[in-house]
Order: sequence, then C-alpha cells, then structure tokens
Amino acid sequence: MAARKLFGTDGVRGKANQEPMTAEIALKLGIAAGSMFKRGDHRRQVVIGKDTRLSGYMIESALVAGFTSVGMDVLQLGPMPTPAVAMLTRSMRADLGVVISASHNQYEDNGIKFFGPDGYKLSDDVEAEIENRVFGDINSYVAPSSQIGQARRLDAIGRYIEYVKNTFPRGLRLDGLKVVLDCANGAAYKVAPTVLYELGAEVISIGVKPDGRNINAGYGATDTDRMCSEVILQGADIGIALDGDADRLIVCDERGQVIDGDQIMALIGREWKKSGILQGDGVVTTVMSNLGLERYLKNNGMKLIRTQVGDRYVVERMRADGYNLGGEQSGHLILGEHSTTGDGLVAALQVCAAAVQDNNPVSKIMHLFEPVPQLLKNVRLSDRALARAALESDTLRLLINATEKELGENGRLLIRASGTEPLIRIMVEGENESEITTMADKIADALTNEVKALEAHA
Repeated sequence: MAARKLFGTDGVRGKANQEPMTAEIALKLGIAAGSMFKRGDHRRQVVIGKDTRLSGYMIESALVAGFTSVGMDVLQLGPMPTPAVAMLTRSMRADLGVVISASHNQYEDNGIKFFGPDGYKLSDDVEAEIENRVFGDINSYVAPSSQIGQARRLDAIGRYIEYVKNTFPRGLRLDGLKVVLDCANGAAYKVAPTVLYELGAEVISIGVKPDGRNINAGYGATDTDRMCSEVILQGADIGIALDGDADRLIVCDERGQVIDGDQIMALIGREWKKSGILQGDGVVTTVMSNLGLERYLKNNGMKLIRTQVGDRYVVERMRADGYNLGGEQSGHLILGEHSTTGDGLVAALQVCAAAVQDNNPVSKIMHLFEPVPQLLKNVRLSDRALARAALESDTLRLLINATEKELGENGRLLIRASGTEPLIRIMVEGENESEITTMADKIADALTNEVKALEAHA
C-alpha cells in the first residue's frame, strides 16, 4: 500500500469512525509506534491518557490491542490532561506516551498524539517512519504469542495534582482569590478544581460535568462567553478557561474582558525577567502572535522569536536555542521550567501568582499592550488536498503581493492551510481596522472562488 499522510501539526486527527480516526488505523498506529519504541532489554511500557469524548473508548481499545500485540505493556490513565501524560511518560520512565484527544474540537472529532520517553512530542521524521510502518507490512512487527504485553488501569491523578502544585511559588497562597474555572467538560474536570482549591482559592467550577458529547460545547478556551458572564455574576477576581485536553489557557479579568495567550506571555515574560528565570531574554511564539506583543517585548528588553504555527514547533525552537518560555496566541503556553508541552493549568497558576503578588485587579496587571488590529477569516474546503492548489493560483498570488505591499512594515499578512481542519486560514494585521477588513474580505472571496473552481473540476 502506498504511503499516505496521517500526521498533521498536532498528531493524527479527524472525525471519529472515519479515516484516519478509525479503530483499524488506531490499531495499526499502536503496532507501528510500539514497534519503534521497544528499546532496551527492560519490559517496555506505554502510558495512554484521553479526554472525555465518547469515541475515546473505541480508540483506546484499538491502541491497547496494537501496543500489546507488539509486546508492550500498557498503563491506561483514563481522562487526563495532555501535559499530565507528557509528565507521567517521563517520570515513570515509560517508552512512549499517547493522548487520545482532538483538543478544542467538538466531540465528533478525535485525535492521537504521541510523546517520546523524554516527554516531548515526536519529531516529523519519527512520525513519518510511523506512517511508513502503518501502510507497510504491519504484521511483520507483531510479537510471538509468548511475548504479548499486558494492560492495566492506573489512577495517577494524585501524581499530577502534586506536580502542578509544586510549580506554584513556594510560600505563596491563593487565599482570598475568587476564581471562575471552566474545564470545558474535558480532561481537567477533576484535577484543575482540586489544584486551585488546595492552594487556597475560592473556586466556582463550570464545565465539569462531561457526558461524552459536551466537551468544548459552550465551554472552554474557545468559547469563553459563559466564563466571562459567570465572573461578572459571581464578582470573581479572574476567570480561567482550559480546553478539552487542558493544554490551552485563556483568561478573563474581573470585568469579563478576555485576555489571550499573547497577553499571558507578556505577563509571564515580564515576571520571569524580573526574577531572573527567563532564559535568553526571549519569548518563542508563532507567526500568529500580535505585533503588539513583539513591540511590548522589545520595549522591555526582550525579543520575540517566531516559528510556524503549532506548539510543537515552538517547543523545538525553545529547545534548540535555549529559551524557556513560549506559546501561541490561542493559549498554548509552554513553560520550559516546568513542562515539556503546553500546560494550561501550570500557566494559570503563574497568572494567579502574579495577581496575588501584585495585589491589583487582574484588569490592571494583564492588559500590558494594545494589540494591533488583527482579523482572522477561514475558508472551508471539501478536501484538504485542495488547499495547496488554491494557494498557488496566479490570481491569488498577485492579490497577496499587492496586499503585502500596501501593508508595508506596519502590518502583516498570513495565509495558511490548517493542519487540523479542512480550512484555509487568513490573518491580516494592520493599523487601520476597516482597511484590513476589506483586505481580508477580498482575499477570502478570491480563495472561495478558486476553491469552487477546483471543486468543479475535481
């Protein structure tokens, strides 16, 4: 069978029970990945965590079958945040970690992402080799009957709770801080309220009643209206919203005003620079982060380093160049002092610590810069394969060049195919909001027409 592309910017993702998110593909991924990480003479072990979506049971069972069939032992953690799986993979000296989650997507989707024994996401090269094995002679990796692995469930929630609490500044407490906490009916619905409560906060929890179908539905980091309303209603000091697998954080202040990942990175960068923790006087982020963040960091003796979209690329740059703070505007925050991947709860504790130490309203300490007007638009595709052809058309290229020339040094234009959904994303940034709106609309219309033409000839 010819090699095909399975991995996007954050693992394998798609509609549950449709390729590539079928039980058959999950089984083969377990065999392929398991065969690659059977290293050394010790008993090989993989840990598997998941979020709360219904299809997680199906995908988990298929993965367990794949891993045990190549001789790996499996520890099933149940619902656990993505960063918890990364941490446990490393701390338990497992050979591989797996998270079953489609992050912020609705429950109909699901995904599979892998962590190596060091707790970091796998490289593109390793993922490519897994793909080759999935679509190659997969049965050649199966172990003899006498070497089949074992599977058992492990309650590791307490380990992660204590790990997260230990990232909070020693001697500091959250007594008197009133927090609205939105867990998106996802993987952190048990651990996050416990952590904040045990550190002294008054916690009003929402999005903590998962039923398999309500993950991210009207709750969480990508749908913050309910959190913001609840903060105002309850007279809370801060709102904290995680996404379905808790690797993303969005905050709101006491007025219900949303604070995105760029502002959070500015705050943590400032606090870490003052305390001498920040390495390299820089923050690594993606091309999506606002020009306002770049200007704020520069004015405060720090630099911004950009990567392509995807928290894994942020982490790779951080590791390569020795930085310990990075993230994305969308709320993936990577605090290299504590985590190997985005951890919304650990980042939230850093924000809460700053709020308690500053003794000012969150609205005073977290709106650190005025964002440059930025507009995001999506063009939906019937097939992800159409994206490249649409983006390479002569008509679109001429329009892009003209727009970039008009923006000059005071703006930015970014057009890219989503790595997780069948979308082309358009971002225009500039000083004049009405002008960038017109620019984005023109490009979106041109893209839509190009996609329609390609679909008609497909």
